[in-house]
Amino acid sequence: MSKYLKQYQWSDFREFLHNEKLDPAICTDDFKGRLVVISGATSGIGLETAKKYASHGADILSINRNESKSIQLCATLTEQYGVEATYLTADFTRLADVHAVAKQLSTPERHIDVLIHNAGVYNTRKKLTADNLEEMFQTIYLSSFIINYHLKEKFIKQHRGRILFVNSEGHRFAITGLRLDDLNWDKRRYSGSKSYGSVKTAQLLSMLSFNDLYSDTGVTINAMHPGNVKTNMGQNNGQFYKLTKRLFVDRTAKSPEVSAEALYYLGVERKLDQVSGKFFNLTTREVPAPPALDVEEAKKLWDLSLELGGFTR
Repeated sequence: MSKYLKQYQWSDFREFLHNEKLDPAICTDDFKGRLVVISGATSGIGLETAKKYASHGADILSINRNESKSIQLCATLTEQYGVEATYLTADFTRLADVHAVAKQLSTPERHIDVLIHNAGVYNTRKKLTADNLEEMFQTIYLSSFIINYHLKEKFIKQHRGRILFVNSEGHRFAITGLRLDDLNWDKRRYSGSKSYGSVKTAQLLSMLSFNDLYSDTGVTINAMHPGNVKTNMGQNNGQFYKLTKRLFVDRTAKSPEVSAEALYYLGVERKLDQVSGKFFNLTTREVPAPPALDVEEAKKLWDLSLELGGFTR
């Protein structure tokens, strides 16, 4: 029996159900001349978030896989909002790309005010990357870890900055926690939902470690569930998945503008200047599932992530 099962509380589940019905808090402060870095910004939540920040005067640096869509995005942001919009291209299924873009971001040219990890993927069948890692683990978790690790000194020297994970209530699918000895699902039957839950749990565990690292530096790191919003995530899967998503999930889904509103609040609202290491359902603080609060597991994951990421200590 998993060590976490006795830690689950019905009150936490009821709180989650209640919070799902809430709208995000609104922040109307301007962010003119500040730099916001967003991964996966050419569609869905990332696109609407880039527009939201740009509408308040922020300059946008996006990290995307598709160059032509990146060029179009930058042109749109510049024309509509008069801000500086630039991009870097990277395929997060290739660790070499991730390291390259992270090193570019780590240069001291300009402070990063908000870093938003939004890039993601959802697979119903197991896929391995060119680096022989399960694709969701590498794209969602390990890539965000690598970027954060490269940027840690930059953020500390800045004495300010907010890091945000677009996480998910889906982390609760990993009921029994991570299997650090089987990240590629070689010993278990693969499940898209369980793998997704595992990588989102891993992201929350890394948040605990980075939060300790940034203690008393002025830098904060938080995670949020974006709500049930309509995006094109999962369109790489088969017809049955796409039909099911369209008929049952998307019918009640909201616009990704809702998520963008929440991400703006979490990135700009002054009331959150000292709030760090927390999980939000949109803008409502919430207790994550027990596996995402395991400090000892977070330490083990940190060491493994350094190894998988190719870092020397």
